[in-house]
This record gives sequence, structure tokens and C-alpha cells, in this order.
Amino acid sequence: MAPMTEKSSDRPAASLAISRTLLADAMELLASMRFAISLLVVICITAVIGTVVKQNEPMNNYVNQFGPFWSELFGRMDLYTVYSAWWFLLMLGFLVVSTSLCIARHTPKILRDFKTYKETVREQSLQAFRHKGLGYLHLGPEASLQQLNAWLAAHGWRARAQVRNTGVMIGAKKGSAHKVGYLAAHSAIVLICLGGLLDGDLLVRMVMWAQGKSIYQGADFNKMTAENRLGPNNPSFRGNLFVPEGSRSAAALLNMPTGVVMQELPFEVELKKFKVEYYSTGMPKLFASDIVIHDRETGATQAATVKVNEPVTYRGLTLYQSSFEDGGSELHLRMRNLSGSDEADLTGKIGGSVTMTQGDSKTTLEFADLRVINVENLGGATAGAAGTGASDNATDVRRVDLVGSLEQHLGSGATTVSKKNLHNVGPSFSYKIRDASGQAREFNNYMLPLELEGQRVYLLGVREATGENFRYLRVPADGKDSMDGWLAMRRALADPVQRNRAARRYAEAASPSDNPKMREQLEATSLRVLTLFAGAAGLRADTPKQGAAVGGLPALSDFIEREVPEADRGRVSEVLLRILNGSLFELYKQGQQQLGQPTPEAGPKTQAFMTQAVLSLSDAMFYPAPMFLQLNDFKQVQASVFQVTRAPGRNLVYAGAILLIIGVFAMLYIRERRLWIWLESAPGRAEQTRVRMAMSSNRDTPDLPTEFEALKRQLLHEEA
Repeated sequence: MAPMTEKSSDRPAASLAISRTLLADAMELLASMRFAISLLVVICITAVIGTVVKQNEPMNNYVNQFGPFWSELFGRMDLYTVYSAWWFLLMLGFLVVSTSLCIARHTPKILRDFKTYKETVREQSLQAFRHKGLGYLHLGPEASLQQLNAWLAAHGWRARAQVRNTGVMIGAKKGSAHKVGYLAAHSAIVLICLGGLLDGDLLVRMVMWAQGKSIYQGADFNKMTAENRLGPNNPSFRGNLFVPEGSRSAAALLNMPTGVVMQELPFEVELKKFKVEYYSTGMPKLFASDIVIHDRETGATQAATVKVNEPVTYRGLTLYQSSFEDGGSELHLRMRNLSGSDEADLTGKIGGSVTMTQGDSKTTLEFADLRVINVENLGGATAGAAGTGASDNATDVRRVDLVGSLEQHLGSGATTVSKKNLHNVGPSFSYKIRDASGQAREFNNYMLPLELEGQRVYLLGVREATGENFRYLRVPADGKDSMDGWLAMRRALADPVQRNRAARRYAEAASPSDNPKMREQLEATSLRVLTLFAGAAGLRADTPKQGAAVGGLPALSDFIEREVPEADRGRVSEVLLRILNGSLFELYKQGQQQLGQPTPEAGPKTQAFMTQAVLSLSDAMFYPAPMFLQLNDFKQVQASVFQVTRAPGRNLVYAGAILLIIGVFAMLYIRERRLWIWLESAPGRAEQTRVRMAMSSNRDTPDLPTEFEALKRQLLHEEA
């Protein structure tokens, strides 16, 4: 007998059965509640990451915060663009599918349950309920049935009766809207996720792929081509529109994970006037933009005012007041040399740059920012010297420090700041000096002097990187509230001829006229001290150059440690400082004579000026530029930054939020209760009906027994 073999026609059928089984298992997993809850938990954790880690920041900010290794790793994981990452959108899509399948699976059952009263329950089953009762009505079965139906209908119960041979079973229910809460809550999740997918950059990416567009990764937006521009019919986007006062703009920038895309608008936005009001802390109290919208198709115009939380909608696009920036203010500056007398007037515009040539080297001067209002806390240290470090405590009126604001209102037990003395100290501006290799230092100078520790000083700030705080050089103001007196002294210190003259005059004033040897010795010492302080002494061949001071008080300290025995250093330090102060005072008098000012007299004001001047001259040796810019005047031009959105998913999100509220309240505050009443003729009792009843609920709350006891008292005479 030949062995049995599997027919080839059975193999496709078996494969098809396996495929159907796998598909059924996959659908079962997708439609399961545990899968949807797991997805929701992962999405919530991801949303927390997206909240903690600032999104769409420049890469340099992440490098400064996390370091090179972790910043690159987090970037590869798309943690800086969580809400537009492919894996996040994929999870949202799976959540939509899973929740939709849950709804599709349970909706028919819920709809059937709406029509089911379960009046087919057996009379004996009522004995198994926790809440049950037995009593008699002094009416016949038919009259009892009519009375009970009327009472149930009057009290909001829906009921249905089943007539049997031995009696009548009434099935009633109340609170069926509880199941509507299930459908509403799950439908809300679907709508909110769909709205998020529609309002994200998913549609933008699809449009870019369909139209062959690319992301622009450069810094000069004027070089963007047609490949980097999207048409005005883009179905969904969210971009930033920058409009200076008196100008128009019709294109917004869409931030993408690796660059930007230009979004053309069907209208132009003209900014007529930007208005801003401030609190005493310097934070903006109100800022609004008076605009005119110019329709590019019809030529129609519409005037409007955009305020915070009061957007303007035109042709399906909504304009929100996002922030404000400098729109290209004009600066009138004076370039001041620290060592020489050559100065020059300069005009610049915020956002512009100037190329400067010195010999074979070229540097670029970039005008970065203008802050007209700077609110400083003068109750504490506002700034430090350039060589000692400081923090930039000025209040930026374009940034709201929410954490700081909350900390200030947490009460005396959580006070985090000392008593403040807030003052608007006037305008400041910042600029960058970029060398040929592209490296740049940023400078921040105040226009007016500040009074710190009883002395009026000009602040000249510098920092090496954007993430650092500014370090400030304090330049003392002279009797005319200018820095000319200090500058004249700084330039005289850099001039060997004037150093010699100051040393000679100091020696003549400090030594007896009848002792020429002492005068010569004192003059040599004074010249030596001034030369060391000016950083012009140079280094001996046997002196290590690593870490050696180049001037200022550190150079004197290095000299004393190198040349003076340890036992004599204290005495010699006092003598050299006395000689330094006297010699610098001679330089100050020479500078005043060159400025055509009267010779300064010794006194408290002069002493205070000289004390700060010595420290400033010492710190100026470490100022990383041979010159600085002083702001003489400016013409402010402000610009509004609008957020322009076309959000087709917004209505879905709103509808989802409403459904979510309805669903949560329905599931939490509506209890489904079912009531069964069995009516039968009372044996041995004419014209009486024996009533057996039971009740159940989807949630066994503490007040359920009380409610059932009330029902028993109202419906029947309970049997003892």
C-alpha cells in the first residue's frame, strides 16, 4: 500500500490559514486595551522628555548643556525634535489605529446593551445578588405591575416586563449613559491624535516630498531658492513671520529638524506700529502690533491689532503675537582706542556688519543687538571686572522668567532673592568681532554710566561663547560723567614717553630736593613699576612664559614673588603700591592737561576715582580687544515676530477635548444600575402580590446599599 502524501493543493490552504491566524492575532493585539494603554504610557513619557528638553534649539546650546558625546547621541535619537520625530508620529498612528479598533469592537456591544434590559433573568437567580429584598403589595399582579411601571418611569428608570406562566419579571435600568462615556473618551483620544498628526509637520513633509522641495540649512535666508519655498496652498503649517516697523512681509519660516523652509502666504503683513508697556521689573506688561493685511490676490486691505492671546484670523490663517525683536535699529558709535589717540565715528545697523582691515588681517564687526531698557538690581552686585568674572543680571524684556516669577511669589518660607533695588539703567548694545577663521567674541557695552558702590562706572562686557555670562570691565566716569579721563590715563600708560615723564614728576614731588641720588633711585623704581603695570617690561630669558602675567597688578605680584625674598615681600608690596598709585596720579594729571582740563586736586572724589581707575587699568590689560565701541545715539526700529498657523486639526482637537470632558465625567459620575422585580401571586393571600427584587451596579459605591433600602421602602412592604 503506497504511503499517504500531502496534496500540493492543501499547502496554499494551510499557508492561508496561518496568515489568517497571524492577522487575527495582530488585530487582537492592536485592538486590546493593554496595547493601547502601553502606547499611551510611552507617549506620555516621550512628551515629558519633549517638555524637559527644549525643542528646536541651536545645536550649540545642546553641546553646551550636555557635552559633545551626549548632545550628538540625543540628536540622533531626535530628542530635540520629539514631536516631529518619525517614531513619535508612528506611535501616534498606532494609538489611533488601536483606539479605533477598540471602539469598533465594543460599539456594537454597547449599542446592543442599550436595548437590553435582561428581563430574562430567572427568578431563582435574584437570590444570589448582594442587594435583594422580599415584600408584598396589597394589589393583584396586574395592578401591581401597572403601579410599579408608573413609579419606575416617573423616577427615570427604563423598564421592560416579561410575562411568564408563574409570574412577571421586570428588568429596569438607569444610568446607561455611563457607556457613552467610554465611547466619548476613546473617540476623544482618536480625534486629539489625528489633530496632532494634521497640525504637526507630517503634512509639510508630505507636501515637500510630493513637490520635490528641500530643507535649507544655511544662515543667509536671502539665498533660499524655489526648492526651499512652499506655496500658499500648503494645507497645514506653523511658522514664524518677522516684520520690522514700516515694512511688509509675506513669507514665514518653518523650523524643521535640520533647517528651515520658507512658507509663502496669500497676503502681506505690514507693521505700522509696535507698542509695548513694561512692569517695574522690566518685564513686558503688554505688547501689541498694529498691522495692515494686504491681500495678494484681490488687493484688499484690512487693518487689525494683534495682541498676546488676541490673534487675528484672515483667509483661514491665524496670526499670533509671539515676541518682538530689533528690526534693524540704526546705531551711532564711536570707536575708541585703548592705547592710541586715533578714534573714528561709525554708523551701523543691527543685523549688519562691517569689515575692518589691519595690516594683513581682516576682522568682521557684527552689530548683534540693541536693548533700550535694562532693569538692573542695584541692591546687589551688578557686574564684575573683566578679569574677575561676573554675571549678566540685566532683565531681558523680550524674555519672561517664569520660574523666577513663581519663586518670588512663594512666600517668606521660600524666598530665593534678597531685597531688590530695581532701576532702568538705560540702553546697551552688543556686537561681535569675528576673525578670519570664523571665531567670534561678543561684547556688550552700556551707553550710560551706572552707580555701583558709590562710584559711577561704564560697563564694558565681553564673553567668549554664547552660553557664558558676560564679564564686565568697570571704567570710572570722570567729573564730566564721561570716560575721557580714564581713557587719557590708559593711553598715557601705554606711551613710554609719558611714563618717563610721570616717573620723573613723581620722583621730584616725593623726594627731597637736596638728595639727587634718592630722586634718581625713586624715578627708576617708579618707571620700573609703571613699565611692569603697563605690560611693557617683557620677560627675562630664564622666566617661563607659561602663565606669566602680561601687565596690571598680577604682573607686579609676579615680579615681587620672583625678585623679592619671601620675608620682605609684605613691606616691598606696600612700597611698590604706594609708588604705583602716585605715578598713576601723575599720569592722570598729564591726561587731564592734554584734554584741556584743570589739574585735579587731591580729595575724596579724586581718591575714589583713582581707586577704581587703578583696578580698571589692571583689568584692561586682559581686555581681549585693542579698542571698544561707545554708543552715542541710536534710532530704534522694532520688529514683531508673529506665529502664523493653518491648523486643520485644531477643530478636531477642540472636539476631542469636549468629548474627553464628557467621557471622563460620564465614566466617573454616572453609575449604571440594573433592577429586577419578580411579581407573582402570594400563596394563601388573596388579592396580594409577592414581590422579590434585586439590584446591581457597575460600581459598588458606599451609597448603593442606602439607595437600595430607599427603593425597597418605596416599592414594597419588606417581609421580616
